[in-house]
Amino acid sequence: MNDKFFSLSIEKQEAIVNAGFRVFSQNSYKKSPMSEIADAAGISKSLLFYYFHNKKEFYLFLLEKCAQITVEALEKSGCYDQKDLFEAMYRGVKVKMEIMRRYPDWGTFIMKAFYEKDPEVRGEVQASIEKYADFKENAKRLNFDSDQFIPGLDVEMMYQDMYWASEGYLWEVLQRGPVNVDEVEKDFMRLLEFWKSIYLRKEE
Repeated sequence: MNDKFFSLSIEKQEAIVNAGFRVFSQNSYKKSPMSEIADAAGISKSLLFYYFHNKKEFYLFLLEKCAQITVEALEKSGCYDQKDLFEAMYRGVKVKMEIMRRYPDWGTFIMKAFYEKDPEVRGEVQASIEKYADFKENAKRLNFDSDQFIPGLDVEMMYQDMYWASEGYLWEVLQRGPVNVDEVEKDFMRLLEFWKSIYLRKEE
């Protein structure tokens, strides 16, 4: 990657990033031409290749960008400092909805990457996903108090259950076409209230 990319204005960097998210989210890795990404970003194909040596480098950059955007935003929101798990999740939902407003195709790109089968990038994609989606690593960052939950609860299984449900919901939403972020946010807030009713210790 050419460091000249980072000398561009934030607006131009985000135009290129959003163009990449858009094109890769609409096609498989193999069928996503760099020329189409360049057109969507409003730059020449040769300039795109000047910033990124090849399609694989750009694709993996976008994947890492997704993680960077998410982790930095979650840290800034104070999500990892909460002792109340559902307060942390509430903040996480708010953060991710703001990311989706700034990068409309961010979520679809991540989901497409998760199921990408092309051997040119499959290994790196899976390594990145495992790095950022691993429960034990995420749990280390959360500072929640386990006494808030009902007695005998398998906290790891609860966390995994909520993760699977969230991923399944997002997959369904992203298949419908353009995402209504406000509606997605409302749905997640309802889910949070439902999970709280099931998993939290009842006050005596």
